[in-house]
Amino acid sequence: MYRRFQDDWYDDSMVKTKLLLFLGFLVPSSSLVGQLLPDKAAMHFGRTEAMLVGTSRARLSGSFYHINCGLFCPMTVCLALALALPARAITLSQVSTGIQVSVKPTGTYTIRARRQAWTFSGSIGKPLHELAPSAGADRIGSYREIVFRYAEDGPREGVIRLYEQKPVILFSVKYLRAAKNVGPFPKLTQFPGGLFHLGYDGVFGAYSFVKFASDSPWLFFDSRGNAFLISPASHFVVASTESKTDGEISAGIDQRIPELPQGFQQRTILVVAEGINQAFNTWGHALTDLQGKVRPPNDADTLLNHIGYWTDNGATYYYRPEATLGYSGTLLALRDDFRRLGIPLGYVQLDSWFYPKGSHADWHDGSSGIYEYVADSTLFSHGLKAFQGELGVPLVTHARWIDTNSPYRHRFQMSGNVVTDSKYWETITEYLRDAGVTTYEQDWLGTNAAPAFNLRDPEDFLDNMARACARRKITVEYCMPLPRHYLQSSKYSNVTTLRVSADRFNPDKWDAFLYGSRFASALGVWPWCDVFMSKETPNLILATLSAGPVGVGDALGSLDKSNLFRVMRSDGVIVKPDSPLVPLDQSVIRDAQGAGHPMVAATFSRFGKFRALYVFAYSRGADKSISLKLAELGLRGTVYVYNYGTGKGRVLTEGAFQDDLSGPYSYYVVVPIGKSGIAVLGDADQVVSLGKKRVSQLTDNGVSKVTFVFGPGEESRTLFGYSPSIPVVNAANGKVAQATYDATNHLFRVSVSPGPNREAIIELHR
Repeated sequence: MYRRFQDDWYDDSMVKTKLLLFLGFLVPSSSLVGQLLPDKAAMHFGRTEAMLVGTSRARLSGSFYHINCGLFCPMTVCLALALALPARAITLSQVSTGIQVSVKPTGTYTIRARRQAWTFSGSIGKPLHELAPSAGADRIGSYREIVFRYAEDGPREGVIRLYEQKPVILFSVKYLRAAKNVGPFPKLTQFPGGLFHLGYDGVFGAYSFVKFASDSPWLFFDSRGNAFLISPASHFVVASTESKTDGEISAGIDQRIPELPQGFQQRTILVVAEGINQAFNTWGHALTDLQGKVRPPNDADTLLNHIGYWTDNGATYYYRPEATLGYSGTLLALRDDFRRLGIPLGYVQLDSWFYPKGSHADWHDGSSGIYEYVADSTLFSHGLKAFQGELGVPLVTHARWIDTNSPYRHRFQMSGNVVTDSKYWETITEYLRDAGVTTYEQDWLGTNAAPAFNLRDPEDFLDNMARACARRKITVEYCMPLPRHYLQSSKYSNVTTLRVSADRFNPDKWDAFLYGSRFASALGVWPWCDVFMSKETPNLILATLSAGPVGVGDALGSLDKSNLFRVMRSDGVIVKPDSPLVPLDQSVIRDAQGAGHPMVAATFSRFGKFRALYVFAYSRGADKSISLKLAELGLRGTVYVYNYGTGKGRVLTEGAFQDDLSGPYSYYVVVPIGKSGIAVLGDADQVVSLGKKRVSQLTDNGVSKVTFVFGPGEESRTLFGYSPSIPVVNAANGKVAQATYDATNHLFRVSVSPGPNREAIIELHR
């Protein structure tokens, strides 16, 4: 069975070549071979479908096939043909994505994206041999690929892989012998021009429309949102993408590493998509699939699932406990504050103050590295385990780099300012598990907490950290990451959170947070905005919409109970969306064109085909007008747009929703109107009114059916929504009170009580 790769000579040449080889068994001379050899010939090698295609017989030497003794060896002819016939271009096409890949024996390769009318091309710069197509499947999915070999300071094997049903291309190069780090692949000398660019640079992965950081993914896009994204797909901590002065893009290993060993393989991924966010999502899922990461849900650990208290920079008690209480006394008093107000405390974060630092092993030292990674005995006289037992909630613990005076430098294998030795990581994670620690936070990754730059140490540092934590069911948070650390997180299922913006969350960090969330969430890691105070409503809304951690740093006696209960249940479980809040395509495009426009970002809760949208918008200049395109939000048909601040809404049937921001920000809930004519908005007292921890199921087949979830001690919640007239409300489980109806705004409200299983199933119709 033969597969056609868009080359009309394939089957015909196969027949001619088989005839030619058969004749070789009969003819003791190369003359007939020379006469019968077709201009286009191919040999088929089993399931790999390798094709070797000749040019003209005039270019073949008869002596190559002629045995000096006058005898003819058919196996020699087969081998001669295989070695002598130069390969012809191979082309693969994927109809579902409109992408075509072609490789020529000269070393040039071309990728065409039909839907965007874009062309990418480059050259190995060397002739290719053993050029052949293949097919298979990996964690990303089924693919076809083109495999070839070439010489660049030694033999190498290159592959360009085209996936079925996904607009993803994977390049790889394998070093068949140790060689100098030269000749990166791919090297794109032609790619779509005149596009905007988005990348990430430096500590926290700061977004930029100008910079081309070598360890960042590079996104290019046009004014309609068509986009392509290129990044490393392996060896993230040492990979490099470069833009040359002549305009080419090359991807490979950082030039600070002079040689690469035999068997070393580097991969690069290219994604082409109709939509900026679509490009990020497709790219990120391909990377985590390829690495084998199990993407954690938004309630994967205590840090993600519960409200917590933070003591890091920007919090009230960062290196400053209450003078009369000390640190243990201060934290126990805070726990009592939470209890007195009836606010469940999920965890407490201990920042760098909790361990001794510097040459004097002093916890006060705010500028030095770790002396020993244990709780300071002057702060916790009975040790960390005893303190956690008294506190009664899990801990999240912070870590810096290793100080130059630390005894660890003599006990463990070091690299730069970090320990790469697995024995160290086994030791400290066992200590943490014994002390009730559920999340380990590695800080200063982009500065002081760095190993030597080589092929082995950066991988050992992060691999051993993740591996030791995973054995003890401890999750990991990266802080002060570089773009390479974002990418590296795609390897580890227990790296669940990542700080994406600078210390102390405030409106001046909002832009950085949202763009960082876009980067992190693509890779299956949940963004953390950093600490703020419980009374800061817009910060609280944004943190909750991020679907990541929500943590406050208030002083004793300052907790805002009513505000916190807007984002959680009675058991402290955060009611959040399914996915992090990220900028809409239109906001990214307008930001690339010039500052001053409002930011519009969105996230969602999904119930089968039904999606509820949460939209957060804020002004950044004189322009206060916003526009929400339903198509960009993934919505069709008639929807209801509810303004959380004003308590009013409107029905929108087509096109875009227009509004002017009356304050510094606006928050909207956008819900499709179902077959019943009703738009269920969810819990009237929750910021994320249709979050899965509150509304677990929602359907509408002419009757709107809602499953409400209650926390311990919650005896009633208020369900609200839009209806042209007062709806009929019944409880299939639990109880409902009489609905109230605002005829002016067409909004209904009904009190709902749980059944025996702490759920209520409500049916609404008109």
